[in-house]
Amino acid sequence: MTKDMDVYQHHPEESPDYQGLRIQRALRVPPSVRSPYFHKLKKRPHYSVDDYVKGILDGNITILSQAVTLIESSVEAHYEMAQQVIEKCLPYSGNSIRLGITGVPGAGKSTLIDALGMDIVQKGSRLAVLAIDPSSSISKGSILGDKTRMEQLSTHRNAFIRPSPSAGSLGGVARKTRETIILCEAAGFDVIFVETVGVGQSETAVHSMVDFFLLIQLAGTGDELQGIKRGIMEMADGIVINKADGSNIDKANIAKSHFTNALHLFPMPPSGWSPRVQTCSAYEHIGLDKLWQMVEDYVDFTKKNGYFTTKRSTQSKYWMYETIEQYLKNNFYNNKQIETLLLEVENKLLNNKITPFVAAHKLLDTYKNILINQSYNK
Repeated sequence: MTKDMDVYQHHPEESPDYQGLRIQRALRVPPSVRSPYFHKLKKRPHYSVDDYVKGILDGNITILSQAVTLIESSVEAHYEMAQQVIEKCLPYSGNSIRLGITGVPGAGKSTLIDALGMDIVQKGSRLAVLAIDPSSSISKGSILGDKTRMEQLSTHRNAFIRPSPSAGSLGGVARKTRETIILCEAAGFDVIFVETVGVGQSETAVHSMVDFFLLIQLAGTGDELQGIKRGIMEMADGIVINKADGSNIDKANIAKSHFTNALHLFPMPPSGWSPRVQTCSAYEHIGLDKLWQMVEDYVDFTKKNGYFTTKRSTQSKYWMYETIEQYLKNNFYNNKQIETLLLEVENKLLNNKITPFVAAHKLLDTYKNILINQSYNK
């Protein structure tokens, strides 16, 4: 080691004593991607209730989307603001045709919505599609991919597509979807589609918030009569046999006759409307005009006999009671005393020291006393 080595104390590898070594210089560190450009980005603006309402009434899609996010938020402060926005938008709502669309997975719901929706917007109407995406019961996540399957509609200026997670609610549709409908109507959308997760319990919730309930079926998948379930058939205002193209046309016509005959076995619905069955091919764009004509005929028929207005009033009352029940349920299970007592009662129940009915009454009586004490302390 030479006496000059101290010169290279910081980088000894550069000393002449190590001439045999070939050191590769390190690359110069590039500037951070978080350049001053990012510091200049503006934060998302914070809107007031009046800002939201004005934006929605002006048809501002960005503000409408943020208002829907506000509705879907579980933050209490967001909930209170969302209710104020909804209340101020309510007088401007109600001027639309609300169409619920359901069917088994693979029936072509998204494809049919894309094709039928394009026909509607090209005629000058404005369409909002509320697509409910099932949430995982394990991870609680959702893919929210329905918008990607509506390629034409998703880029049209007169269409608004909003995929939302079911978040474990009954069949994926709950109060938040109904409130979103009000905002969309206030924003000037005169046709609203609500696409459900699939055939199941969700249909009851969807049926309680739409004017026309459309059931999509397939032909050639086995026994067509297997798809005729009394509950779902009684709710349907119209049935469409999708994918009626190519070699499947004959099968679709056979399925149409089966469903038509089955509908005659059911009693006349309160609307007085006899549900119809149509065939179509969303992929080939066949029969969609007849499908939409069926919806318009239903709306005209029910408006003339007064059922259209009566049904909407009944739906409003339904959601009032549904909200009360949901609030009471959440308030009960989130009560600290009930949470503690619940564990104790469950333990007795599992050890056969108490019956389920006595356990339930004990919990409810305790909850009632908690409410009485809270009222007394006020």
